[in-house]
Amino acid sequence: MDAPTLLPLVDVDKGFAIALFLLLCVFLAMMIVRCARLIMDPYKDIPNSMWEDQ
Repeated sequence: MDAPTLLPLVDVDKGFAIALFLLLCVFLAMMIVRCARLIMDPYKDIPNSMWEDQ
């Protein structure tokens, strides 16, 4: 007699959807952190040569 096969907890399509969703969440979190740092110190990344008097 055949042994009963175990069904996977998550099918392939749902697995891809969950992986894509998690990847988008990570990207969103990185963008939130980047924008928050830019708001807190907007002039940090501008080179000093831009501030020279002309």
